[in-house]
Amino acid sequence: MARMTDKTFDAAEARGRTVMENESRASAARYDPASGRVVIDLVNGCTYAFPAHLVQDLQGAKDVDLATIIVDGLGLNLHWPTLDVDLYVPALVAGIFGTRAWMTRELAGIAGRKTSPAKAAAARSNGLKGGRPRKTARG
Repeated sequence: MARMTDKTFDAAEARGRTVMENESRASAARYDPASGRVVIDLVNGCTYAFPAHLVQDLQGAKDVDLATIIVDGLGLNLHWPTLDVDLYVPALVAGIFGTRAWMTRELAGIAGRKTSPAKAAAARSNGLKGGRPRKTARG
């Protein structure tokens, strides 16, 4: 481990102070089973809520497991002990609900289900041409 000097300690302390002053931190959190949302009261007086099923690590969890939330890490983390799940509050507030790969798949699935007049017209046009071309094996 690197030797801690007064200079590195002061720099680390300044970074920590910046995080404490600028990052979203929770003062309390609860699960509302009626709406299926996790509600976070932030230290700045704002309240943030999100549907639990949108979060990668909370998908499929039962209401009873979602009900116990511990605010941890000076308000930077939420912990669900029965699920062994920890989530970073600033990421949640920023709309980051899972890994980059997982969120990409989720958003692509949502986009694929959308319909539009242009998409319908393209499907009709392709249908008149015999539909989607068959994949051919390359050798």
